[in-house]
Order: sequence, then structure tokens, then C-alpha cells
Amino acid sequence: MRYWFPYPLLSLSLLALWLLINQSLSIGHILLGSTLGISWAWIMVNLQPDKTRLHKLRRIAVLTGRVAVDVVRSNLTVMRVILGTGSRPVNSGFVAIDLSLRDDNALALLACILTATPGTAWLEFDRQTGVLTIHVLDLENGARWSDLIKCRYEAPLKEIFE
Repeated sequence: MRYWFPYPLLSLSLLALWLLINQSLSIGHILLGSTLGISWAWIMVNLQPDKTRLHKLRRIAVLTGRVAVDVVRSNLTVMRVILGTGSRPVNSGFVAIDLSLRDDNALALLACILTATPGTAWLEFDRQTGVLTIHVLDLENGARWSDLIKCRYEAPLKEIFE
């Protein structure tokens, strides 16, 4: 049974996503979604992702809340920048951040968080030096951004994943 369904939650999640995207519960869509879900699970077996053990699960809820608040704040800030209601000109720029985070899954989640937050974009992460480069739409202070990411995101991710 484990051979046919190596990642059952992944297969079920992909099936559910397929059905939601197509907005249909027809037999054809269920069969096609199931086939795609099982196929992608087999592909994941061949990729051999690292197994991660999560620690301090309560921190996940705190991190999720922080991300939700930050996404709303960033949406409002980007809206002000686009509409030109700010009192100063926009100064976009790049920020280099020294990260001590090394878990691949934690880094992937950090990339998702930064990319999902309007006004920021993950550009590059150098594994040898641990330096992350991001682009910020409205950059006032690069050191403030570095501290914000290290305290609000990196610290909880380290507690959860390492």
C-alpha cells in the first residue's frame, strides 16, 4: 500500500486542489486528479526530499498570525505607494541579510513568506555565506528590514524546524 501511495497527504491535497481549480466533482475530474496526485507523489519519492521534524508546534500559530498581519500591512503600504499618497518619494532597493537558518524546508517557507508579502521579493540565497538578498519596494532602512526578518521570521522558523 505504501508503494502506491508514498505521500498520501500530498496526493489527497493535489486531488483537492485539482477539484477546486476545476470546480467540478465529476468522475472524470476525480480520476484525473487522483492520477495526477499519485504521479506527483511518485515524483517526490524520486526527488528524495529531506525528512523534517517539527518542534514547538505552538510557534506555528504565532508565525501564521504574524505573516497574516504583515501581509495586510504590506498590502496597505503598497497601495499607498501605488496611489502616491505618501509624503516622501519611493526608494526601492536591495537588502543583504545574514541568515543562520540552514534547514531547506525552513528556507523554502521563508522564501514563500517573503514572496507572498507585497513589496518584498526573495532574490538570492548563498548557501556558503548564508546571505539572503531581497528587494524591497519602499526601503527606508536596510538594517531595520534585516532585523525585522531575523526577529519576526527567522527566529520562529529556527524554533519550529531546528
